[in-house]
Amino acid sequence: MIFEIIDFHTHPFISSDDNLNQHKDVLNMTSETTYLDMKDAGISKFCGSVIKTNPIDFSVIKNCNRDALKLRELYNGDYIPGFQISPNFIEESIEEIDYAHECGINLIGELVPYMHNWSDYSSDEFSILLDHIEKYDMVVNLHTIDLNQMEIMAKNHPHINFVFAHPGEKAQLLNHIDVMKRIDNVFLDISGTGIIRYGIIKKLVSEVGAARILFGTDYPIGNLQVYINGVLGEKISDSEKEQILSLNAKKILKL
Repeated sequence: MIFEIIDFHTHPFISSDDNLNQHKDVLNMTSETTYLDMKDAGISKFCGSVIKTNPIDFSVIKNCNRDALKLRELYNGDYIPGFQISPNFIEESIEEIDYAHECGINLIGELVPYMHNWSDYSSDEFSILLDHIEKYDMVVNLHTIDLNQMEIMAKNHPHINFVFAHPGEKAQLLNHIDVMKRIDNVFLDISGTGIIRYGIIKKLVSEVGAARILFGTDYPIGNLQVYINGVLGEKISDSEKEQILSLNAKKILKL
């Protein structure tokens, strides 16, 4: 069976300075070649954010979002931007959320707090931003840091679909599963650490079902084929693979 693949978790770039690949010195990656990599891997659409490390002011974050819009045009709509915001800049972030909505974007993140000098998902400042996001029925993709904080946040905003990123090694995976069993509006994307552990997808499907698991690679950090074959090589049904590889992303993003 041939599956459509939607990559929920990527980090495209325009400037090579924003290329998060750890070995870009030997790969000669550009915006054009990374797009070809995605297409060669059989990925039809991909989502995610442009990220700069440690922005000194909100203009840096805003420029990341503008780059994301440029990439949407460059990639003929195959890229679904995720906007960056920060609880360190509440008013500016609210304006960006409004602008994302005007641009037809319903994805925030992946947000990576340690790269933007904040750390608390359960803070009052972040809650203010989530209240505004909720008005637009947006999806929020979050780097996993403190699952206790993340559970409180998700409980306090039950009408937002949160996608936690990176299953992690076994202990973190089991914590993700526990949170997902308690809270229905939490999803998990499989990018980052974990996919090389044979049985991880089977474990997730057996514990929480396939409907809240999203395919993601963290490309260009991660190797596309590793994640694709990580799903295809698991002992789950074709219908479960199809849900993970594309159908769940279509549903949550209303594609």
